[in-house]
Amino acid sequence: MKPEIAKLLREIPPMDKLLARPWVNQYEEKLGRSSVKSVFADVVGEYRSDILKGMKKCLDISELEKEVIKRLDRYKNPSLRKAINATGVVVHTNLGRSCLAEEAIQAVSEIARGYSNLEYNLEKGERGQRLEHVEWLLCQLTGADGAVVVNNNAGAVLLCLSALAQGGQAIISRGELVEIGGSFRIPEIMAQSGVEMIEVGTTNKTKTRDYREAITERTKMLLKVHPSNFRIVGFQSTPSREELAELAKEKNLVFMEDLGSGVLLDLSISGLKGEPTVADCVRSQVDVVTFSGDKLLGGPQAGCIVGRRPLIDKIKKHPLHRALRIDKMTLAALEATLRMYIEGRSYKIPTISMLTMDAETLKKKAFKLKRMLRRATGEFYEPQVVEIEDVVGGGAYPAEKLSGYALRVRCGKIKDSDLLERLRNCKPPIIATALEGFIFFHVRTILDGEEVTLVSCLKEVAHDLS
Repeated sequence: MKPEIAKLLREIPPMDKLLARPWVNQYEEKLGRSSVKSVFADVVGEYRSDILKGMKKCLDISELEKEVIKRLDRYKNPSLRKAINATGVVVHTNLGRSCLAEEAIQAVSEIARGYSNLEYNLEKGERGQRLEHVEWLLCQLTGADGAVVVNNNAGAVLLCLSALAQGGQAIISRGELVEIGGSFRIPEIMAQSGVEMIEVGTTNKTKTRDYREAITERTKMLLKVHPSNFRIVGFQSTPSREELAELAKEKNLVFMEDLGSGVLLDLSISGLKGEPTVADCVRSQVDVVTFSGDKLLGGPQAGCIVGRRPLIDKIKKHPLHRALRIDKMTLAALEATLRMYIEGRSYKIPTISMLTMDAETLKKKAFKLKRMLRRATGEFYEPQVVEIEDVVGGGAYPAEKLSGYALRVRCGKIKDSDLLERLRNCKPPIIATALEGFIFFHVRTILDGEEVTLVSCLKEVAHDLS
């Protein structure tokens, strides 16, 4: 080892002296001494490595301490935090997808703070089934005979394939071998479930006869996967659900469809077209339908399975069902959300409300935000209300745009990227979009009451830059 490197390594203070720094106590109270010591050890280890690699020619203790403090500041605060979504993406996967309705939040709070009849039949005074809290509601809303709910839609697909087609073959169109966010790939899920995938047709055209000709004695299922996050347009065709249902019935096969984003309402009246409702699929004689609870349904993360009773019973008995089951808080939120649909109050579910919000309401909301910002900061940000396009998000309606409004701002004293960073560091963080030097706050996804916080953060930034 070179003498200069050995000298630098000796200059690193021992751990007891580092932990004796006066600012350490506040972090020990929050994180505990062992955790603080662990962070010091990580940073010191990185410095030793850099010295040995010749990347550091001198030792700056203050720099080392700043890095430790930076990490401790990050660890001492809750990592999962509320954020303000000003992006115009309604079902924003990275920002938690759907926001729960107030009724669902109250239901979760009530169930979480004490005991409940999660698996207890109050009428009989004996053990009950947790799915009883939502199964009837799902059947009423979709027209299905039975229902199962698991932790998410990927789990729902895996469970159905494992329970209904394991050891056999499932036929699927090549145009439906999709990948969605998080590298969820249908071929891999099928392989994991122990089902042999049989591809038929081409990327853009698949016919009923393609399925018929691929059926063998090992075939157990016809699988249809809704292309949630993309569309094939132009020279393309695919069999209808009714055609596949008839073929499946003729050959005594299961016909399953993964809808991805489950729509319970017909949103075409709001200009959103092309997505079948779950009830549409059930009416088309699809045997089993899977869909998400936290996308267009507007509830918590869950994987809903509805379909014919004999198949649902078989799914319930599969060992994977236990491994993928949902907890009491998810059930509480899902039941409350489904009841809002049953009672005709789905318009109060935040996701549905945002998707169906009319242009005039959005315009008024944008001008209100502009007035609030001008009262707080004058013309510092040069605020302007502009028309803009929003999107549904969550892989749903990928070809559809929502006509919306945004408040456009800019600041000559700071770059748009730096302003975005400052907004992300606010409490709560504000996530917006930028284009050509401007920042855009899409009002569709800004919840009621969040305007005050947003303006307050912008006012603080303006004060710092003035």
